[in-house]
This record gives sequence, structure tokens and C-alpha cells, in this order.
Amino acid sequence: MDSVLNFDSYDTGPFYDEMFLGPGKPRPGTRLLMEKLRSLSQHELFARQAAAEKAFFDMGITFAVYGDEQGTEKIFPFDIVPRIIESNEWKMLEKGLKQRIFALNLFLNDIYHDQKIIKDKVVPKDIVETSAGYFPECHGLNPPLGVWSHITGTDLVRDEHGAFYVLEDNLRSPSGVSYVLANRQILKRTFPLAFSASRVRSVDNYPSMLLDMLYSIAPSTPNKPNVVLLTPGVFNSAYYEHSFLAQQTGITLVEGADLVVHEGYVHMRTTRGLFRVDVIYRRIGEDFLDPKVFRKDSLLGVPGIMEIYRQGRIALANAPGTGVADDKAVYSYVPSIIKYYLDEDPIIPNIPTYICREKDHLDHVLKNLDKLVVKAANESGGYGMLVGPASTKKERDEFAEKIRSDPRNYIAQPTIALSRCPVIVDDHFEGRHVDFRPYILYGQDIQVIPGGLTRVALKKGSLVVNSSQGGGSKDTWVLYE
Repeated sequence: MDSVLNFDSYDTGPFYDEMFLGPGKPRPGTRLLMEKLRSLSQHELFARQAAAEKAFFDMGITFAVYGDEQGTEKIFPFDIVPRIIESNEWKMLEKGLKQRIFALNLFLNDIYHDQKIIKDKVVPKDIVETSAGYFPECHGLNPPLGVWSHITGTDLVRDEHGAFYVLEDNLRSPSGVSYVLANRQILKRTFPLAFSASRVRSVDNYPSMLLDMLYSIAPSTPNKPNVVLLTPGVFNSAYYEHSFLAQQTGITLVEGADLVVHEGYVHMRTTRGLFRVDVIYRRIGEDFLDPKVFRKDSLLGVPGIMEIYRQGRIALANAPGTGVADDKAVYSYVPSIIKYYLDEDPIIPNIPTYICREKDHLDHVLKNLDKLVVKAANESGGYGMLVGPASTKKERDEFAEKIRSDPRNYIAQPTIALSRCPVIVDDHFEGRHVDFRPYILYGQDIQVIPGGLTRVALKKGSLVVNSSQGGGSKDTWVLYE
């Protein structure tokens, strides 16, 4: 008889485990899933994992890795054991995410208008003005509904005690939601009975929610608004997601060369002539958006589009200039930003952060590089980062020089013992560290999708979950009460 792949030897370690309270003791929300897993033979479980991986190949779910010698397109690794978040935890997260994105939108509107928060010395002027995501060209812009970041992905982690923290904010052009939808399609087929019995909240309506939000920010028009998704093209690392979301929402996928400013509006070139566009879901950076305003050498954008946007004749999601709120140095001020605009404490706290531009913080960081995680303020994807406890003395010495040469561009945080989830490793389960990226839509109101992207560090002991650094993903089940 085929053996059962059980959890008898599973070691939760000194970490918060997303599935177990302790050795052999599942959390209340994971019991039904555990019963299903225990009922499957090793052969059956491996067959379901293989079927899930094949489905990713068949669906063409890929991401690009720049500079990879083995080819640019890779299948996103996927583990079929889902991560479960119970309803009471989700209520807190949902409330906290709404609070955060509301305050950050007020911050963005302020710094591109009166800059009261700077004048009141809550956020230093130089922190804002030296951010790579800050564009003086965006001063005085008035996005539809007063909303700057319409689509946000906020990265959360859980520590060894089970407490959630915000790791970073992504308000420019957050990626990954296509994997959330694909993961769910596959897991519903992989564990249909456990999925149904666990009463999992749906994420399948995200495309319709996204489309409704994009319609809500359209300029007034006698006809149904025409919405397009602007992509840099097939060589972009997230091109799969661009094409997937365009297909799922029924909007047109375009590149900059497909659009033109004509007679005071943005139009799309078609075989039947020019067709007016009302809303652009942009997946290109501000630098490349309009060569008349930003980078003059850009071939990806639309000359003159910023003037049309400023006149309110086109809506852009997200608004140009939102990247300043992604800056990791600005991140350290978000609790103060929330307090300043809302007179509230953050519901989901930040990780304690050292700002290297401040001399006492810099001195502490340089003396404790072996204990800290140091991040470049404007990098993402796990790049520009030093994980102190996993580094060599040579790496720390080299990183110290980088920090000294440009202290404003670095922050440091204590190493968080990230929570873990079980993953299938060979013929058994092992714990691997995870983070979580829920997605927030902001149009007429703020909506948090009940799920998100759980990224998992598939390398044993690694804390880096990014796909480009060897990470994978899991489906995230948010349960009803």
C-alpha cells in the first residue's frame, strides 16, 4: 500500500507556524485541510502537485528574469498546500490596510499641493525631494476622486509571536495579482472538497472589481468609458500579468506606440481609425510615460499625455508620482503620517526602522550589520539588500561602504523570524518562510481583496521570498466566520 505523506516528522521550529499551534496540533481553521491531506496517499499528493505545476505550464503563467542565461521566461514555482488566514485576523488586516492606504493618499495629495506635513516638520523635506519616486512635474495634479494610488499591494509579514507587520508599501504599479487568481483556479481543482468545506472567501471577482474601479475614475463621457492597459511590451518581467489582466477584464492591451494625443484627447490607433481612450491602467513607470515631461528618450510612452491628464481629459491608474510613498525611507514615517492625517495609531505597525541619513541611526547600523537587514530605499525584488545574519564579513564590509557613500538611500531593520508554512520537499513536509501581499482597490471607496499573494522562500532557511530570488507562491485562503 502506498505510504501517506504525513506530518509526524514536521518540525515547526522556533517560528510561528501558519498551520500548526504546536507539533501535531493544527490551528482551528486548518483542521479540514489537514484531514484532507492525511487522507491522501503520497502518490496522490505528488500527482496533484504535478498536475498543478502542469497547469501553470499550460496556462503560460510565467515571469521574466533579466540577465538569466537559461532563458528569460520561468514558471512561477507553486506549492499546493495553501496558507490559511482566519476571519478574525482578516478583519483586523482589512481595517488596517484601509487605514494605511487612506492616509498615504492624503500624504501624496499633500506633498504635491500645499506640503503641510513638510511645513509642520512631520516628514523632512529632503526625504521627500530626494526620493526617486518624487516628481516635481506632478505638482498641482488633481487625480479623479482625489485618489492617487488606485491599485496597491502592501507587503505584510508575521513574526515569531504571530503579530503582523507592514514590510513595505507598493503604490506605483504592484504586480502579482495574476498569480493570486491563477493559484486559486488551480487549488479549487486540486482540493475541491476541502476548499468547499473550509468556506473560503472568493477572489475570482477581482477582474470585475478592478474594471468597476477603473470605470469610476473615468472623465464624464456620454458613452461607456474606453479603458486600456498600457504595457512596456513583451520583454517586461510582468508582461504575462499585463496580458492576463487585460484578457480577464476585457480591456485592450496597448503599448505607447498604439496611443496618440489628438485634438485634446488620447486616442488609440485601430484599423478603423482613431478611437478615444478615457482611462489608462498604466504598467509603465513615470520616467517613460511622456517624453515631453519626463525622459526625453522614452519610446514607451505617449508624447503630450501629461497635459491631457492635467486637463482632466484622461484618467491614469495609478496617478503619476505615487512612487514617493514606496520609498523605504518614507516608509519609516508612515506611522507619523497616519497620526498626522487621521489622528490614529497604525492598526498594523511598521517594523522598527533605522534611517541611515540620521547619524545616530547610521552609527548603530554600521556597528550591527551582522544582526540587521539593510535595504536600499528605492530597490525592490530582493535586490540591493543585505541580510546580516546570513552574510559574510566581506559582504558586510562592502555594504558598509555603500551605506557610508549614500546614507539617505538605506534603511535597516531587525531581522524578523518570519512565520512559516509547510511545503512539500522530496518525500516529506518542511517549513518555509512566507510573506503576504494583499491587494487594495481605491475608487469610490476602498476595497481589500479577501486573499492575496503568499510568497514562500523555497530555499531552506532563506528569508527572501521574491520570485527572481528563488521564491515561489501558495494560494491564500481567507475564511468566512
